Amino acid sequence: MFRLSRLLAAFVILTTAPLSPAVAEDKTITVFAAASMKNALDEIDAAYTARTGVKFSVSYAASSVLAKQIEQGAPADVFVSADTDWMDYAISKKTINEPSRVNLLGNSIVLIAPKDSRIDNVTVAQGFDLARLAGDGRIATGDVKSVPVGKYAKAALERLGAWQAAEPKFAMAESVRAALTLVARGEAALGIVYSTDAKVEPGVKVVGTFPADSHPAIIYPVAATTTAKSETSGYLTFLRSTTSKSIFEKYGFKFLISPVT
Repeated sequence: MFRLSRLLAAFVILTTAPLSPAVAEDKTITVFAAASMKNALDEIDAAYTARTGVKFSVSYAASSVLAKQIEQGAPADVFVSADTDWMDYAISKKTINEPSRVNLLGNSIVLIAPKDSRIDNVTVAQGFDLARLAGDGRIATGDVKSVPVGKYAKAALERLGAWQAAEPKFAMAESVRAALTLVARGEAALGIVYSTDAKVEPGVKVVGTFPADSHPAIIYPVAATTTAKSETSGYLTFLRSTTSKSIFEKYGFKFLISPVT
């Protein structure tokens, strides 16, 4: 009986003991990031994990979708938006730690076609006829009412006088990567995406580049949420580092700040 009591006491101690340091320090940062960030951010996150042991859970989608999910209580630590509007929206809903916000990256938008398309070397300028260029095909981009790439695309086409005629031909996708896929599969004759997306998709080719002054500046802000874990600050610092700058620029992003060492 005495032996049984000792065994029971040992079992209680083992099952109620605090977590070992290895388990207690197993940290995960949850990142909500614009779909166009995937390739670059996956590489940066892998580098940060190798350096610190911190792991990541990342959700990629349109910035509009992510901002609304955070508003509804989704457990994110970091938000990376493809435009300033949706970051401003999140701040207005008190879900973002505003002092942590940094306008980190820039990008550009391009006109793409399937890699085997006969369309090539399009001069995207005032008066260019996008509707005629598409013919009977569709033009893919993000939803122009909410998805940042679609908003940039519509603004540019309105400035260049091409929106009204081309609007009926548009296929509005849920994200820039969804639009990219439509063109790569040949389901759309043309598409308007970020240059960084075109760079990582072998199924498409860039046939024209939109003038920078035809649309609002493309800016990617990053910030911690109001519910972010304490280790998030170290990750945000890493996103501003020379290591991250090198990776972002490899994928075609423009680094908008002076990097930290």
